[in-house]
Amino acid sequence: MSTILITGATSGLGRYVAFELVRSGHLVLAHGRDPHRTESLVAELRTEGRAEGFVADLASLDQVRELGAKVADAHPELDVLVNNAGVGSGSPGTGREVSADGHELRLAVNYLAPVALTRSLLPVLRANSPARVVNVGSAGQEPIDFDDPEFTRGHDGFAAYCRAKFALAAHTFALAEELAGTDVAVNVLHPATFMDTAMVREGGVAPWSTVADGAPGVLALATRDLGTGGYFDGTRPARAHEETYDREVQKRLATLTDRLLAP
Repeated sequence: MSTILITGATSGLGRYVAFELVRSGHLVLAHGRDPHRTESLVAELRTEGRAEGFVADLASLDQVRELGAKVADAHPELDVLVNNAGVGSGSPGTGREVSADGHELRLAVNYLAPVALTRSLLPVLRANSPARVVNVGSAGQEPIDFDDPEFTRGHDGFAAYCRAKFALAAHTFALAEELAGTDVAVNVLHPATFMDTAMVREGGVAPWSTVADGAPGVLALATRDLGTGGYFDGTRPARAHEETYDREVQKRLATLTDRLLAP
């Protein structure tokens, strides 16, 4: 059985997946932002199996790195990371928001946080290969404007969300290539469209699907060998935005990412 860290596990898709994994016998390390909700979730999970809670605000890069250090220290056997936590488009009319570090909020939580967390946990994952990184992305992808990566001009919440998910996909493909031969698989998926979650409802969208519809793809990538460097629509191999595969785009993104993540 695996030791699996799931970010954003206190609600929505993350919560559903956490219960499915615990019931299957895996040790679930459930991350949440709110201490009380995280504690409550872990108590529920422990009625079904093995679980432990970790608290961090992923809008703070310091807290992201602290989360990685705490998990690595407490569970050196970690072999699966599910980067699930995210911020949606926001409620209609919401203006541009920034993270604790001053980055555009959706870029910070949906892209910079999973990249920073993955980097901090890679030594542990490599030591426990075969290991897996599952990035929960979206079919909504829009190329980053490298002249305005922080979206300071003409900001739109949904577009910001799509740009962050584009970056996450492009990063996934580049990282998978970088880790080729290490037996650490890195994949990204669109779990399901407009699932019935607080994130979707906040955006004023009537849900199209349930979290149960989105779970199979995450569970498959977290527990089965499905290769590396792939993009999945649910459980089906698919194609991300064509520009996410562009080597030049990936290089420019890597340079930008290093700059934004610099202490």
